[in-house]
Amino acid sequence: MIFQRNLSGVNYVRPKKYLGQHFLKEDRIALKIVDALPYVPSNLIIEVGPGMGVLTRHLLNHEHFLAFDVDKESIEYLKSNFPDQSDKFLLMDFIKADLKEYDSKLSIIGNFPYNISSQIFFKIWENKDLVTDVVCMIQKEVADRIASKEGSKVYGILSVLLQAFYNIEYLFTVSPGNFIPPPKVQSAVIKLTRNNTDKLRCDEEMFKKVVKTAFGKRRKTLRNALKDLNLDAQITKDKVFDLRAEQLSVEMFVDLTLKASS
Repeated sequence: MIFQRNLSGVNYVRPKKYLGQHFLKEDRIALKIVDALPYVPSNLIIEVGPGMGVLTRHLLNHEHFLAFDVDKESIEYLKSNFPDQSDKFLLMDFIKADLKEYDSKLSIIGNFPYNISSQIFFKIWENKDLVTDVVCMIQKEVADRIASKEGSKVYGILSVLLQAFYNIEYLFTVSPGNFIPPPKVQSAVIKLTRNNTDKLRCDEEMFKKVVKTAFGKRRKTLRNALKDLNLDAQITKDKVFDLRAEQLSVEMFVDLTLKASS
């Protein structure tokens, strides 16, 4: 059985491997995560992947709060255990949701499913004009990548895209024993706060394309990595094309995009 029932309703949700579920069991860690999310009264807080509600129970007092999960059993569990707040629990795929329909700035929180965390961050990037803050638990390897700066071997696509619009803080590491079931990797909590960049100096979709193409062949110099963009030979004589993707800061990628667009 996926869950068990007693007279009070659904009292257990079995973590599902295919959904990448690892339920946090330590309330003290849950409180640290919730406390790290800035309180903006007018923002709608969306929790992604509430599971058995270890974070949720500390968020329900917020007037503007919703929890999205693709796991029907999880939603049933939450509705059963918090019946007065059942309208806040939605059987919804965050990645497919139209966030603009909520007509509000958003704060995102959650213990993100590890197998789709990168997709969640791309969704956040696509909605950067709405999402002001993010506090989440993810695989430590992904957290290190997102928080890393140019010159690091783990610096990559998400590092550049997210740092273009958010200040990133690596908050703390969480060991496997704090979860059911314990994951095979370390976890980490990071915080994203929208910076003052309203718009880049270049076309943002082209920026994304340049960044993804450059890191697609990260061991090659940009001159070779960006060949598929068919750039003018005169442009690629610039010294920046002697560098590799991991050596470029966000601003250097903006300048590179401007060159690639000329």
